Formats: sequence, C-alpha cells, structure tokens
Amino acid sequence: HTPSAGNVLRATWERGWSFIKRAGTIILLSSIILWFLMGYGVVDGVFQAVEDNNDSLLAAIGGSVAVIFAPLGWVGDMAWKATTATFTGLIAKEEVVNFFGVAYHYAGEADLMEDASGIYAAVGADFGAMAAYSFMIFNLLCAPCFAAMGAIKREMNNAKWTAAAIGYMCGFAYVVSLIVFQLGGLATGEAVFGVGTVVAAALLAGIVYLLLRRGYREENHSPRLSAAAAAMR
Repeated sequence: HTPSAGNVLRATWERGWSFIKRAGTIILLSSIILWFLMGYGVVDGVFQAVEDNNDSLLAAIGGSVAVIFAPLGWVGDMAWKATTATFTGLIAKEEVVNFFGVAYHYAGEADLMEDASGIYAAVGADFGAMAAYSFMIFNLLCAPCFAAMGAIKREMNNAKWTAAAIGYMCGFAYVVSLIVFQLGGLATGEAVFGVGTVVAAALLAGIVYLLLRRGYREENHSPRLSAAAAAMR
C-alpha cells in the first residue's frame, strides 16, 4: 500500500530529530572533549596548550593503549591517532572521520564526509598501505557504536551474550587485521618476519580449515534420525 503523507512526514521527522539530537549532544560533546585533550598537554612539566599534538593529553592516553595494536602495524606517531580514532568510533562511526580532521589540522571548507582529499597527503605520510588496510578492516569488523550495542543488548536481553557478541566481533577484527598486515606487509616491506608473522599464518590456516572442513556426514545422522522417527510412531 502507498503510505499516507502523514505517516511519511511523521517518520521522517522522528528519524531526523533523532539524528539532530545525537549530532547536537553526543557527537558535539565528544568533539569538544577531543579538541581539549588534543589541544592541551604537559610540556617540560607544565600543563599548557601545545602546538604539536604528539605532546597532547590525547596522545599520551592513546599511546599507552596503542601497544595492543602494534602487531597490526599501528606504530610510530600514527599509533595513538589510529587507536584514538578507533575508540571514538565506538561513540559513532562518523567520529572516526571527525577525529582525523582534528588530528591532521584540517580546516578546509569541504565536508570530510563528502571529500577527504584535503587530508590525503597527511594521512598517507603516516599510514603505509597495509597499515591503512589493517586500520580500515579493524574498524569495519569491530564492535559497532554504542547505540548499536544497546540494540544488541535489548534483542539478546542477556549481558553475557551481549558481551560475547561484542567480544567476538572485536576478536575477529583483530585476527583479520593481524593476518592482513603481517602477511601482506611481508610483500610490501612494511612488516618483518617474526612471531607476529607465525601467529598470523597459524590463524589463517585455522580459518581456512574451519571454512573447508567437511561437516557431519548425512549417513552418520540417518540411523539416529530413523530411530527417532520410529520412536515417535
């Protein structure tokens, strides 16, 4: 049936107002907090505004966590940026783009959501090809934003299953990103052979085995099914 004009307008207003509230509260507030943490830091024992965001509070916080993602190729000055961008993505995925705009001092007129060419050079200087793939794959596969997590919680109605679902997504994202960087990086020269490479190869072999292994044969189940069917008669 063709929807009535009133229902269309009502649904449009509800969804539009929902986005406006989120953009005007959560996203705006998080942007202000990120701006403050990136604009101030401790230099020579003095808390002050910083010119280099590598000296900021946000760099210190992100750097302390970034070691977890070092096997994924998130190293050097970009490590804290990639790590912090990933965590801001939990607020809303569009926050990743917003964070890169702030982190790379973008002040252009174009909307980065529409055209990010204004910061391509700066981002490209920090990210190698496989490190960039690793970062994008992790953020594509990892846990969604808080709003989606809330929806998962409501649907499952169980905190343990919700934690397991989110943990699985983050773990799977980490494994795939590790494989991409460690094995792909050998070809591009971004990664060197080591423990991470061995672990990535073993994980890849495990995934391939799980994908290609044969399931239970039908004949193994048919006697049980026949017995069950006979018992029900």
